[in-house]
Amino acid sequence: MCGIVGYIGKKQAAPIILDGLSKLEYRGYDSAGMAIFDGEKINTAKAAGRLKVLENLTHGGETLKGTMGIGHTRWATHGAPSDLNSHPHSNNAGTIVVVHNGIIENYIALKNRMIRRGYEFVSETDTEVLAHLLDYYYRGNPLEAISKVLHRVEGSYALGIMFAEYPDTLFAARKDSPLIVGQNDDGCFIASDVPAILKYTRNVYYIDNEEIVELERDGLRFFSVDEEELTKESVTIEWDADAAEKAGYEHFMLKEMYEQPKTITDTISPRIKNNDIVIEELNMTDEELRAIRKIHIVACGSAYHAGVTAKYVIEGLARIPVEVDVASEFRYRDPIMEEDSMVIVISQSGETADSLAALRDAKAKGFKVLGIVNVVGSSIAREADSVMYTWAGPEIAVATTKAYSAQLVALYMLAMKLAKVRGKLEEEQFTGMLEDLRRLPHQIELLLGHKQKIQQFANRYVAARAIFFIGRGVDYAISLEGSLKLKEISYIHSESYAAGELKHGTISLIEDGTLVVALATQPALFQKTVSNIVEVKARGAFVMAVTNEGKKEIEKAADYAVYIPETNPYFTNSLAIIPLQLFAYYVAVAKGCDVDKPRNLAKSVTVE
Repeated sequence: MCGIVGYIGKKQAAPIILDGLSKLEYRGYDSAGMAIFDGEKINTAKAAGRLKVLENLTHGGETLKGTMGIGHTRWATHGAPSDLNSHPHSNNAGTIVVVHNGIIENYIALKNRMIRRGYEFVSETDTEVLAHLLDYYYRGNPLEAISKVLHRVEGSYALGIMFAEYPDTLFAARKDSPLIVGQNDDGCFIASDVPAILKYTRNVYYIDNEEIVELERDGLRFFSVDEEELTKESVTIEWDADAAEKAGYEHFMLKEMYEQPKTITDTISPRIKNNDIVIEELNMTDEELRAIRKIHIVACGSAYHAGVTAKYVIEGLARIPVEVDVASEFRYRDPIMEEDSMVIVISQSGETADSLAALRDAKAKGFKVLGIVNVVGSSIAREADSVMYTWAGPEIAVATTKAYSAQLVALYMLAMKLAKVRGKLEEEQFTGMLEDLRRLPHQIELLLGHKQKIQQFANRYVAARAIFFIGRGVDYAISLEGSLKLKEISYIHSESYAAGELKHGTISLIEDGTLVVALATQPALFQKTVSNIVEVKARGAFVMAVTNEGKKEIEKAADYAVYIPETNPYFTNSLAIIPLQLFAYYVAVAKGCDVDKPRNLAKSVTVE
């Protein structure tokens, strides 16, 4: 959520900033703005609405001349979306300008203090406090002023800052909100994420917590919050800029769904060696893996749903008890954690605020933390004791597809590894599961090839008011993700239930024509799920069933059936989710929804 781009160099800054902000639209926003230094003063333009409004307002950046500037797309937290609340914000004289991603938690106390000192506030935002604090502490040394301000604010921030008295220096700082800097022959950049500047440079530096950066046209300097100079190494981004483009697809989401076979191949192939699973990133011996007594999985959104799947798979294969927590609840419920427990934190971006806070809490209590993330060099990747990357490449659509699928297969491999070292899997079983893993990419390609049937079915439910997803065991985990996909991009009310729980109250909502999507991929639970299908049918529901090839008897109970290829029962989530993704996508498209940028949502939730 929110996006920051900044530039100082030899070229005009405004077009570069607008271009960079366009690459961050996937993060979610409701207004945009930028400030450009023209050599004499800082000129600002900002507007509520889409980035296109700002582009039109500035004629593509042509009306704001200057080779240093900062830009921002805002996702409202304090104050409604408006021109006035849009970033950048400045001191009363307009000589210090700030863009900010994050939340200043003690801003009310700071604001009251600054008002008593004579400062006038014109917005409802917490960010404006930063501009006035910088003005208050500025005595000709920007680094000193920034340091003093950062020592006094509580919360999270990624900052881009300009001082009119320093026309050749751009400043940046971060704590708990993502920020990177980059450099090429023409200048230096700041950004919230790699896609914003990948067109200009592949050499980036990941800024750590409570670090400050001075950017000049020909160089960078890094400092701690206490003004001590630091040395940092750059990281070369390996993936191609084209990976962040639509490549002819109508939406990023559709493109990313079709990238899932490659994503899964890229995630599993490097870790299958000599007919074994080798996860070198764990940095744990077999003895240490055998010593694990309990696992806590912590995540948000779709990553949480991947964790629910992992609970069934790890407990079923490795016989290790697993608890799965929504990250925002994990640390506040003060969980009872046994000795020899391991914490797994799952996040696509590696910057999810609640998940990062849970990671730090677990580490502070002395527990080993494994991060499963997609973004190399992200905060979770850097702070976890070990990290298992999901090689999904850039994921632009807000609704995750390929990153979720990569998380699933990473968790399957971890479960199999744990089961094998603990002696819970026979060699023949293990080998069979490896073969099933290798087949998943091809099987997903087959399912994607049936998209027209799903599209035709989806068109019937454009006007649906409510849709229910049900399943048992692993199928319940699939239903959670299928329901989320539908509601987040189509805005249709959707709920998921463990199938046996439906009759304990919620079945009262089923009426004639209500669509129920029933997952029935688990052989041991198939007949139980069929019984639940019969129950909702008796109340007037129309049932779409997702089950395994060969289970033709489902057609006696369900109205419409989707069949997935044969695979290990623990892996069915990877296949069953494909028709559910396609269903959600085509319902949203038929409704005319903004599939890649759903309302009120952000790709990376970097505030609590």
